[in-house]
Amino acid sequence: MSLPANQLKEPSQDSLPGNQLKEHSQESRVPCTDPDIVVELNVGGQFYTTTMGTLMKHPGSKFSEILSRSARHYKDAQGRFFIDRPGTYFGPILDYLRTGQVPTQYIPEVYDEAKFYQIHLLVKVLEDMPQIFGEQVARMQFLLGVPNYRENLEVLLHLARAEAVAMRSSKVVVCVVRTEEEDTKCVEPLHILEAKKTPVVKFGPWKAGPCSEDFVYCLEKDIRAQGYKVSSQRYHLSRDPYTCFWIFIFTWW
Repeated sequence: MSLPANQLKEPSQDSLPGNQLKEHSQESRVPCTDPDIVVELNVGGQFYTTTMGTLMKHPGSKFSEILSRSARHYKDAQGRFFIDRPGTYFGPILDYLRTGQVPTQYIPEVYDEAKFYQIHLLVKVLEDMPQIFGEQVARMQFLLGVPNYRENLEVLLHLARAEAVAMRSSKVVVCVVRTEEEDTKCVEPLHILEAKKTPVVKFGPWKAGPCSEDFVYCLEKDIRAQGYKVSSQRYHLSRDPYTCFWIFIFTWW
C-alpha cells in the first residue's frame, strides 16, 4: 500500500543507522568545493563577493569552518555569510587570496586578521615585515624580560587616574633601573621619596637588552596605545646622581 505524498517523510537523524548518521554529520560540516561558486560575504557590515576557490586557496584556513553547511545560522538577512570581524581589513586579505599580493597598508591590523583566518603563509610573510618583526621579535621579546612589566604598567595607570581628580594633568614618578648595581644605588632616593609620601612605580632590573631611555620609550608607546596622552622627562632629586627617576605627565583635557 502506498502512502499519500504528504505522509512521505525523509528519515530523521534519530532514525538513521549509526554509520549513516556519522556520514550525514560529516557532510554537514564540509563546504562545497566547487571553486567557481560565487560567495557573498558580510564582514562587519562591509560586503564582499568572491569565489569558493579564492577563499579555499590556502588549506587549513578558517574559511572551511565559516563556509560549512553547519554554519548556516551565521548568515545575514540577505543570505550572505556573516563574519563578525573588521570589514576594512578584510579587503587586503581578499586581495592576497586572489593575487598573492602582500598587503602594504594597515600591516599590524591585517596581521591580526590573518592570524584569525589562520592564513599561515600570510602570517609568516607579515612577521618578516619591519612593522611586525620590530614589535613581535624585538620590542616584545625585550619587555618579556622585564619582571612584572604588565602589572607595574597597570599600577602606573591606576596612580595617574587617581591623581587626575579635578586636575588638567597628573604626574607619576617612575624608577627605571637596568642593572642590579643601579638598583642598589637607587635605594636611598627611593627612601627619600617614600618619606615624602611620593608614589613611585619601579621597573627593573632586567638582565640584558636596551638602555633605560629605550625602556621609557617602550613604556610611553604602550601607554599611548591605550588612549592616554602622556609625556616623560627626567626627574632629579638633589641626592640622585644616577638619573634613574623619570616623571610621567598625563594630560586629561
